[in-house]
Amino acid sequence: MMHGPVGDKLDRSDAAASNPFVAAVGRGLDVCNNVIVVLAALALIAACIILSYSVLSRALFHSANYWQDEAAVFLLVGATFMTSAYVQAQRGHIGIEAFVGLLSPRANRVRLWLVDFASFLFCAFFTWKSWTLAHEAWVDGQVSNSMWSPPLAIPYCLMAAGMTLLCIQILLQIAAPLSRTARP
Repeated sequence: MMHGPVGDKLDRSDAAASNPFVAAVGRGLDVCNNVIVVLAALALIAACIILSYSVLSRALFHSANYWQDEAAVFLLVGATFMTSAYVQAQRGHIGIEAFVGLLSPRANRVRLWLVDFASFLFCAFFTWKSWTLAHEAWVDGQVSNSMWSPPLAIPYCLMAAGMTLLCIQILLQIAAPLSRTARP
């Protein structure tokens, strides 16, 4: 099995031949991920501008800004969590590949599927807890402990949404090999 973007695209094309639902969800998630990556890049640029402005305004004008650190953190949290599904689609997350050369291609496919399954279990739990946290922040009207006091539901919802997309991506990667074996 090939790793990286090429290997994953081949896996999806095989799945498309046997399961059009998996293929349609995969294409939809690809479009969503590509839009999110562009927005995340803009969020990172905005965070850089905000933090640079903060440093310059303190150094040149000796004026304190109360909002810049949290605004940058919110942008960075959103960019990090919302792009996690894109990174997973590219198989870009950190992985230990020590066994790849020692195992047969079939054993590596099984290993990769087991890793995806274990990752899904962890991410599903994290997603559930993230949505719980976001809901509590929304219902209770929780805000940060700063003078600006933005609602904490914003970063919590971004975290929960990003983890949800990551779970969908991992489910697609779990379903692709299963769809191929179910083919007549």
